[in-house]
Amino acid sequence: MKDIEENIDVFKKYLDLIEKHFGSNCEVVLHNFLKNYEHTIVDIRNGHVTGRAIGGCATSLGFEILQGTAKPEDQYNYITFSPNGKLLRSSSIYFLDDEGKPIGSLCINLDITDTVYCEKILSDYNKYQISTAKYEGANEYFIANVNELLDLIIKQAMKNTGKSPSDLNKEEKIEFISFLDTKGAFIITKSSEKVCSLLGISKYTFYNYLDEARKKG
Repeated sequence: MKDIEENIDVFKKYLDLIEKHFGSNCEVVLHNFLKNYEHTIVDIRNGHVTGRAIGGCATSLGFEILQGTAKPEDQYNYITFSPNGKLLRSSSIYFLDDEGKPIGSLCINLDITDTVYCEKILSDYNKYQISTAKYEGANEYFIANVNELLDLIIKQAMKNTGKSPSDLNKEEKIEFISFLDTKGAFIITKSSEKVCSLLGISKYTFYNYLDEARKKG
């Protein structure tokens, strides 16, 4: 298969099946990675779960895969969070072309907020505790547009450094840029300009730092 669109009717039947079987709390999303990175969603059901629609962009993990810094490995039953704080149980599978390049994905995001709340009530009633450790450390985020994703990645990078961007030394700025690069930030149009302004560096310096970061990586 070279393109998701080749089998779009088959994919739509899969989405119909999952949507009708699991109901309105289950979002099902089909991404075509050969589309513009801002508009990879070619079909979505129950988009109210994460607030997305057809024509929307990939998740943060999708950007890392498009950048080539994350492998397109199928994942099942991992925890994510919607933009408004809903707790989701997610699974994602990826489709590769004949050369092994990722061309799309099919993702399921089941809203389990209410059922986890019921678990808590039962736990309080039955006097035993449910570990929340499995809900910590989510590494995929849903966003409405790429600018939100860029802001989110920048906030993560700032948290990692523990400093204001203006207080970073050269090596720390290179690490800052390296983190953004691995997260796929520089796929986004004009992202480098925003980072230059944030770090107080020129475009020339930015590309030198990016080159150093990639050599180290």
